Amino acid sequence: MEPTLKDKTWFKFISNKYVWVLLFFCTWMLFLDNYSYFDHRVLNQEIEELESNKKYYQEEIKKDEENIKLLKNPDQIEKFAREKYYMKRDSEDIYIIEYEGDTLKRE
Repeated sequence: MEPTLKDKTWFKFISNKYVWVLLFFCTWMLFLDNYSYFDHRVLNQEIEELESNKKYYQEEIKKDEENIKLLKNPDQIEKFAREKYYMKRDSEDIYIIEYEGDTLKRE
């Protein structure tokens, strides 16, 4: 007697209701749920990017705090104004020398 379709092991496995429930659950959790695997991957990438931004801005805050401490001295204020804003005394002339690699190209 030849085995029928119902007697084959793969058919028994596929026709099992627990297998279907497990497949449905896995599909739901991977693709359709609000807390799906793919959504978590995207959110984790955003978290890593935000943490790197946080480190960068914390370093910039430290640099700015050091500059603020230096600017409490009047001599340092004058030095900063001369370097950053090209300010001068009445009896001085300022010559700005630019090199080729220092300026941005305008389109």
